[in-house]
Amino acid sequence: MTKKKRALLSVSNKKGIVEFANQLATIGYELVSTGGTKRALEEAGLSVRSISEITDFPEIMDGRVKTLHPNVHAGLLAKRNQREHLEQLDDLHIGLIDLVVVNLYPFKETISKEGITEEEAIENIDIGGPTMLRAAAKNFEGVTVLVNPDDYVEVLPYLKEDEVPYNVRKNLAAKVFNHTASYDTYIANYFNEMLEDETPAQQTNTYELVQSLRYGENPHQDAAFYRDPLYKGASIANAEQLNGKELSYNNIQDANAALSMVLDFTQPAAIAVKHMNPCGVGEGDTIYCAFERAYEADPISIFGGIIAVNREVDRDTALRMKEIFLEIIIAPSFSDEALEVLKEKKNLRLLKLDLNQESGASKLVTSVRGGVLVQDTDEGNLNDVSISIPTDRRPTNQEWEDLQLAWKVVKHVKSNAIVLAKNHRTVGVGAGQMNRVGAANIAIEQAGDHCHGAALGSDAFFPMPDTVEAAAKAGVTAIIQPGGSKRDQDSIDACNEHGITMVLTGMRHFKH
Repeated sequence: MTKKKRALLSVSNKKGIVEFANQLATIGYELVSTGGTKRALEEAGLSVRSISEITDFPEIMDGRVKTLHPNVHAGLLAKRNQREHLEQLDDLHIGLIDLVVVNLYPFKETISKEGITEEEAIENIDIGGPTMLRAAAKNFEGVTVLVNPDDYVEVLPYLKEDEVPYNVRKNLAAKVFNHTASYDTYIANYFNEMLEDETPAQQTNTYELVQSLRYGENPHQDAAFYRDPLYKGASIANAEQLNGKELSYNNIQDANAALSMVLDFTQPAAIAVKHMNPCGVGEGDTIYCAFERAYEADPISIFGGIIAVNREVDRDTALRMKEIFLEIIIAPSFSDEALEVLKEKKNLRLLKLDLNQESGASKLVTSVRGGVLVQDTDEGNLNDVSISIPTDRRPTNQEWEDLQLAWKVVKHVKSNAIVLAKNHRTVGVGAGQMNRVGAANIAIEQAGDHCHGAALGSDAFFPMPDTVEAAAKAGVTAIIQPGGSKRDQDSIDACNEHGITMVLTGMRHFKH
């Protein structure tokens, strides 16, 4: 006589569990359950055996110990094709467990809440659940294991046919090990944060799939987009897309660059980005004025660019934006009239994103062959430095405003980087050059006549005065740079010779 198949159900997320258990009972499964899951099933009129009946041992310590028992794990781990295993089960009167439906205490959700105590967090570390899941997944050849309620519908037809295919069981096992690895990562990182351990011996991170992408930077490269579910700051991964095509790999990279820049501004600002570098940045009393200045900064490069603004897009700004071919517009909101205007462009991606979310301390992870580099995100600004002015002349009020803009922008430009700013907008950007004077020459050439009276920002110090000489020849009147070179005095002397004011910040902004 064939023994009745047995399903063990113990879930924190009870989505769909009653309906699934009812179907299992209908096809002849014996249901075994614990705690709140058992109550939910019994309230639905299902016949359920307690885990204590299987273990012949009561749940103790407020449920901390209930499934950690040989009668459970032997039933999970026994190899169905080894007679010795099955005979041992018979001798010990232990029954097989054929189906495991388990999901875990909500640790991630718990630590995501404000004001959670250490005790509350630790109490939500599941012990028995991961142990059962891992045992069942290890023995996937004989056990079907479900950790995600979304899989109930897919697996049920196989269970009704009394044969879950090998590849399906293997895929479900892989989901389990990914899930428990992710779960343990949240716990490990929580403890690392409590201990303020910046460099643990093992660095683990976990991300959730947002979408598979058509391709990566180039069509021959596969790619996918993942998000950090615990990150609370503004993120492209959490943006609401209101219009347009699916984001591509390069779109996401550029959009993230634009977002990072616009977060540095408090007054109305517009950022235009191409290939992760700003091609135009403008500030103004209104977002229309800011966008107009960003456009005027480089009306050629903005074509096909990504725009980020830090105020609601109104109808007038939308009409101006519509005149230009843009890939993406990121904003905290769009007026109804603006949406009506911009949605006329079917492919234009509109991303709505709260820019006021607090991110807290964050890490930048960069992959290298065979490893990763981890560092703090560069969030340094002029509020974090003690500036000095070593030149004879101090900046005028207008020069100081332009210097601040140049300094904000140059932080986000690939090194070696030079940014020229004048009258609340960038006028020249030199990015990613092998020497600093080369970057300066590119920015100066782009700025043209706008160099006269402009402010120059450099991401790192001047190893020699040639950049100052080039700037002076072009008409630049103010410079902001970190300082720190052995030859700082040469640059200071050159500034004094040409009547240029120079501000030293003591903070470098390399961006490789």
